Amino acid sequence: IDPRFTEGELVRVAGGRHQAEAELIQGMLLEEGVPSMLRRSPGFDVPDFLAAGPRDVFVPEAGAEAARQVLLEAEMAPQSLPAGEPRGGPAGHAARLLGAVLAGGALAALVAWTAIQLAG
Repeated sequence: IDPRFTEGELVRVAGGRHQAEAELIQGMLLEEGVPSMLRRSPGFDVPDFLAAGPRDVFVPEAGAEAARQVLLEAEMAPQSLPAGEPRGGPAGHAARLLGAVLAGGALAALVAWTAIQLAG
């Protein structure tokens, strides 16, 4: 572990879909001298899940940029957002879902109207 990367508060730099993926990321960071810590993502911190469920990968602030660079080189970090920034989140997902439901309802209404016009 490189002592230069051990200073500062812990920041989230990546996430794994399950424990094995998060440990792979942790191993890649360790090869570059960046210490890291895994934690179950919020909502999945139930012991019954064991190795299932997403994990967050945290590193000290001093090692965050080096960690992001390692993840970018391995194509395991998002290109458009910094690794610590949240994505669209639940609000973005809810908006897309609402749009899909409304579009589906409009299509069903159009098909029903067309069927009524052809039958009558």
